[in-house]
Amino acid sequence: MIIGFTGKNGAGKTMVVEYLKSKEFETFSLSDILREEIKKKNLAEERENLIKIGNELREKHGPGILAKLALDKVKGKNKIAIDSIRNLYEVEELKKNKDFILIGIDAPVELRYKRIIERKRVGENMSLEQFIEIEEKENSEDEKKQQLNKCLELADKIIENIGGVEELQQKMDSILKK
Repeated sequence: MIIGFTGKNGAGKTMVVEYLKSKEFETFSLSDILREEIKKKNLAEERENLIKIGNELREKHGPGILAKLALDKVKGKNKIAIDSIRNLYEVEELKKNKDFILIGIDAPVELRYKRIIERKRVGENMSLEQFIEIEEKENSEDEKKQQLNKCLELADKIIENIGGVEELQQKMDSILKK
């Protein structure tokens, strides 16, 4: 079983993936590939650089490259959770596996902004206006760039994450039972 997660920044994707780790899922984030590339290039680990490097990799190797690289890393595993799916071709690549399900995690923009400020990651200290501006860049029509809204539209299930952690985990458990 491969469960992929898509959603906007601060929606709760990482929290769900961390929860699945406790249920013996192997977890992997497409953003980890980008972080590796950022380190190789001695760039700051900032959201803008993650977006830039992701777009460059898609341009150079095709829009589904991050999913292909992730699948190579998880070969032979039975229970897999893949985070940070942001492009239609990544979804397409992952859907080649018959055991793949795509789950979208979403929440209102103000709540997501509050969450990113509270988690205090490097490069995420910004105003709500800046947060929204960056998010707009993540919704390109260009197939070689991020397309979060389109990925959410392709989700097999959507979790509206407006409550606490326990509620989010219960929603995920409900999906796993099915």
